[in-house]
Amino acid sequence: MSDLLQALQWRYATKKMKSTKKVPQDKVDYIAEAVRLTATSSGLQPYELLVITNYALREQIRAVAWNQAQVTDCSHLLVFAAWDNYTPERINQMFDLVNAERGIINEGWEAYRQQVLDTYPQRDAEINYQHAARQAYIGVGTALIAAAVQQVDSTPMEGFDPAKVDEILNLTERGLRSVVILPLGVCAAEIDFI
Repeated sequence: MSDLLQALQWRYATKKMKSTKKVPQDKVDYIAEAVRLTATSSGLQPYELLVITNYALREQIRAVAWNQAQVTDCSHLLVFAAWDNYTPERINQMFDLVNAERGIINEGWEAYRQQVLDTYPQRDAEINYQHAARQAYIGVGTALIAAAVQQVDSTPMEGFDPAKVDEILNLTERGLRSVVILPLGVCAAEIDFI
């Protein structure tokens, strides 16, 4: 059996984490880098990954996340926040980044940029947000796989009030909306349940 399948068989949604144990930073960095490298529609990566270690912030989030203990017992809380809309500025920034990374400007790629610019910004903002949120879920899947490979316990969560999390983290001012939270930590195996 492949190492990847073994890692995926190892993982499950951890319910109880040891609040006194921290995930090593190199493992968190690995997970974040895997998310950064995740494929998305049109290559736009229309979401941001926030890594929350501040306990006071995590306490505030727990209060609006059905009081789920993983939010404060984890060592790192990942928040996937999607763009609230596609704008020409955001689209151009991402296409420019790809050009800079590749070190070339490709005619076909530039034609595709124009097609995206002619399509996405004209759509309703809520439709664009929903599209961006689906892209964030691709990143969540990658984070779960990367965490399993690193043997870092995790729990994907939708059980929270997104508007309140957005307020706590000042996401609205940044043109973002929270989609999923993902605690990373060390399982308290002696009291956890599957």
